[in-house]
Amino acid sequence: MNTNHWMPVIGMAAGIVLGLAAAFGGLGAFLLVLVLGAVGFLVGLFAAHGEVRLPNAPGKRR
Repeated sequence: MNTNHWMPVIGMAAGIVLGLAAAFGGLGAFLLVLVLGAVGFLVGLFAAHGEVRLPNAPGKRR
């Protein structure tokens, strides 16, 4: 099953959540939601693939 068509919807939902956190909670809430979202993204990658692959990570040696 091709799930690439869901990526824009997921990105839009994440943007809405970050916007609401910034609007109603201020900068601290925005940063907290941003960090927890990144952690959730990495956990989701690990759950889906069994490993976290970041091919374009900064500082990666070639």
